[in-house]
Amino acid sequence: MIEVICNDRLGKKIRVKCLPSDTIGDFKKLLSLQIGTSWEKITLKKGYQVFKDHITLEDYEINDGMNLELYYS
Repeated sequence: MIEVICNDRLGKKIRVKCLPSDTIGDFKKLLSLQIGTSWEKITLKKGYQVFKDHITLEDYEINDGMNLELYYS
């Protein structure tokens, strides 16, 4: 179990507990339950890289305590 921090750059930092084997789509669904937004409207980025829904956190080398940027579309 790892904990990933999502920063929406508007003052919210959300901590989400998940498994490294979860896909980005699964992670967005867990995140949407905490913030109350539809998971389809969430975009996750790290720098200029936009994460795709079908790839796992492990494949993107997202580890415990890592920060991701959260955008709403």
